[in-house]
Amino acid sequence: MSLPEHFLIAVERLIPAERRFDDPLSTLAFGTDASFYRLVPKLVVRVESEAEVIDLLKLAHAENVPVTFRAAGTSLSGQAISDSVLIVLGDNWNGREIRHGGAQIRLQPGVIGANANAVLAPLGRKIGPDPASINAAKIGGIVANNSSGMCCGTAQNSYKTLAGLRIVLADGTLVDSEDAASVSAFRQSHTALLDELAELGRQTRANSELAARIRHKYRLKNTTGFSLNALVDFDEPLDILNHLMVGSEGTLGFISAVTYDTVPDHPHKASALIVFPDVESCCLAVPVLKQQPVSAVELLDRRSMRSVENMQGLPEWVKALSANACALLIESRAATQSLLHEQINLIMASIAHFPVEKQVDFSEDPVVYNQLWRIRKDTFPAVGAVRQTGTTVIIEDVTFPIERLAEGVNRLIQLFETHAYSEAILFGHALEGNLHFVFTQGFDDPQQVARYEAFMHDVTQLVAVEFGGALKAEHGTGRNMAPFVELEWGREAYALMWKIKRLLDPTGILNPDVVLSEDPQIHLKNLKPMPAADEIVDKCIECGFCEPVCPSNGLTLTPRQRIVIWRDIQARKRAGIDTSEIERLYHYHGVETCAATGLCAQRCPVGINTGDLVRKLRGKEAHKTGTANWLADHFATAVQGTRFMLHVANGAHLIMGTKGLAKMSAAMTKASKGRVPQWTPALPQPLQRLQRLHLPKAQPQDERPRVVYLAACVSRAMGPAARDQEQEPLLDATRSLLEKAGYQVVFPDNLNDLCCGQPFASKGYAEQAERKRQETRAALLKASRGGLDPIYCDTSPCTLRLVQDLADERLQVFDPVKFIRTHLLDKLDFVPQDAPIAVHVTCSTQHLGEAQALIDIARRCAKEVVVPEGIHCCGFAGDKGFTTPELNAHSLRSLKDAVQVCEEGISTSRTCEIGLSQHGGIDYHGLVYLVNRASRSKQRSAPYARRRPELLPS
Repeated sequence: MSLPEHFLIAVERLIPAERRFDDPLSTLAFGTDASFYRLVPKLVVRVESEAEVIDLLKLAHAENVPVTFRAAGTSLSGQAISDSVLIVLGDNWNGREIRHGGAQIRLQPGVIGANANAVLAPLGRKIGPDPASINAAKIGGIVANNSSGMCCGTAQNSYKTLAGLRIVLADGTLVDSEDAASVSAFRQSHTALLDELAELGRQTRANSELAARIRHKYRLKNTTGFSLNALVDFDEPLDILNHLMVGSEGTLGFISAVTYDTVPDHPHKASALIVFPDVESCCLAVPVLKQQPVSAVELLDRRSMRSVENMQGLPEWVKALSANACALLIESRAATQSLLHEQINLIMASIAHFPVEKQVDFSEDPVVYNQLWRIRKDTFPAVGAVRQTGTTVIIEDVTFPIERLAEGVNRLIQLFETHAYSEAILFGHALEGNLHFVFTQGFDDPQQVARYEAFMHDVTQLVAVEFGGALKAEHGTGRNMAPFVELEWGREAYALMWKIKRLLDPTGILNPDVVLSEDPQIHLKNLKPMPAADEIVDKCIECGFCEPVCPSNGLTLTPRQRIVIWRDIQARKRAGIDTSEIERLYHYHGVETCAATGLCAQRCPVGINTGDLVRKLRGKEAHKTGTANWLADHFATAVQGTRFMLHVANGAHLIMGTKGLAKMSAAMTKASKGRVPQWTPALPQPLQRLQRLHLPKAQPQDERPRVVYLAACVSRAMGPAARDQEQEPLLDATRSLLEKAGYQVVFPDNLNDLCCGQPFASKGYAEQAERKRQETRAALLKASRGGLDPIYCDTSPCTLRLVQDLADERLQVFDPVKFIRTHLLDKLDFVPQDAPIAVHVTCSTQHLGEAQALIDIARRCAKEVVVPEGIHCCGFAGDKGFTTPELNAHSLRSLKDAVQVCEEGISTSRTCEIGLSQHGGIDYHGLVYLVNRASRSKQRSAPYARRRPELLPS
């Protein structure tokens, strides 16, 4: 069934074409969330303002068109997908306002949860909800699902910490509970609705049996159905409305802003792992711990510990635990260290009488602490990583009464065995009786679907009927549990939920079949296929955790969407369906606009680097092997050619001027489909005369410690931009700093011929890339006297390329950050500058594990350091900034506003600095410039002063 023509015409007038998507590739890409369902929307609309949402809802209400709202798409129960109209949040929903010294925070729905906590952290506060997806999940989804987490419990979820809400109802009406004028207008326009809500509240509170059942249900975590506790907790109808919105999953209205009462973020914390000999003793300890000053108690059954027992850093005794062992991971937090120690003593004393099989005592050491929590966090991906190709990973989310937790755990384990889910594991938030169980499931044949149906029938009977628990504790009802809401709540409460739905959404346009559905089989429909696509990505669970760090997110496709489309292409090919058109679209959206820097792998629970798939696909298109071989064999000539092209660009700039050259260059880049690089004012000048330089040789009589300086090809070809106030080449600045610290600087032989291989690898020429890397390795081995001397590489992407998979332990290769951190800081005194400095942490610096070190070094050198939020990868990606400039522009679209207080930025990659300078409006330089300027040798009294440009001595 197609969308009404009048609706489509109206939407075209309202939303620009670049924010409307109805092509097969885009709609399929948005047809996936983190659940195991798929619905392909007919239209995707990216909204950038509240006014657009209001107008869209008015249109949908008038034309009876179903709509679904989507923030991050990390929900697990199918509540963020639609086969009608999907309304997706754009960039302009990222507002936040800190109030009362951090006691409250007002947030728009597009703010990522972790980013809200980042702005609150300096004030010692955080938001209450702490879902495992907090680094990707957005506030709109966190509120709409009433997400909680490990420490949140029931006391600090969105419902309990809600201070205000701004919402748009199904008919397009806006009401802000913190705006007196808005409330007054709403009371006049929607008197009947408010009166009906007030009456529903009175009737519910007067029904003592129903009211008691509601209160009883919410003593534990519960997100099954609507938040009926709003009817017994409040009598003011607007308060009832606001709290009904929490956990409504977009079925009652659109959440435009939320104000939270924040909670303390205590700086001192410690964790312990206590392994009990059986489930019973483990679960009996939980009510005891609930009375103690604990912030989190996580339960892990023997299966879950077995799934991670081979993880690096885990003690060997984990493998030898008894078959029925069950563990509790306990955390305590406090405002002071002395109070923390007091709390630890109380906790351990309270459970001293319980039998213990093994334990890791409370530790405040971040290494131990983080390792313990990795055990808990790695259980879910451990199952995902070993599942059979073609199956999906399902994580269910139930609550048992805490006094019957042991029985509930054992009964669930019995169900795993009954239905042959041998890989299933069980863990959860024990203080609330909240258990997650993870299992793998195929949906590609009726028998598999029937097995899942039988299993879920038994689970729902066990949890909801036999134990009186909750079928959804924190993941939301979605379409997954919609058929079972009445089973859990009973006929009377279920009828009350339908009254609420029809009151607030009388035409049923808001996220139909989510939370409430009249289709008893809805949980078995629209099951997501997970066809084999490529072994690189087959383990993807489509969770979306990768998306916030992807530079093409919002421009073309995200890593999750790239995998979704590639899976579909492969499935179509196996079915004999023509894929030429979708592959044509995928070439640009999936391949050409992927930076392939691999940040997605850092966020991926199963470690997938979508860039590896993209490089593989580029390799299949890499047909210019002869050219690649020639360039590899004549690399010094290629570098010289780069300098020549920069000369030409410089000359054209002098003749045509900035505007003229920029316009012509942009047109040529577009016409040539990226083959002609785009010129920008930030383009470097050529590094003069390097090819004629005689690089200094090591002096045997020099007693200073030696460092081998590997200048990257970009450093050898590119000097500063013409407009840059800093005109000293990177090679000179680096050598100056190293010598200031007391080092003798030596260069490898045939430097101009050396290359780490990255330019070849990024284009799909793996053989040539590896050949150049090995040549460089041999040259470095010789220059470092067999690995005796450290090697300094001035560009972090090159360093990463050299150290990745290069099994030569003799070489000590350092990027600028690590070398400064480990070799220079103790040799220099620092005088921090007053001027604020912007820091860009490159993708390679993140991969090398030096991100925080870069920021820490910058803070030694400047009194104020700005790290722009949300810019994880600049999108320049070697030469993408020249050939696909829209990727770089999109990734850095918020940079200029973020760094407007700064006069300079620093990074560790010359090519990245080109794009950063262009889009940030300030000059970006290598880290060494800042360190050189802000430091003095401990052997000297005079600080470094900027020198006139000077090349290496001949």
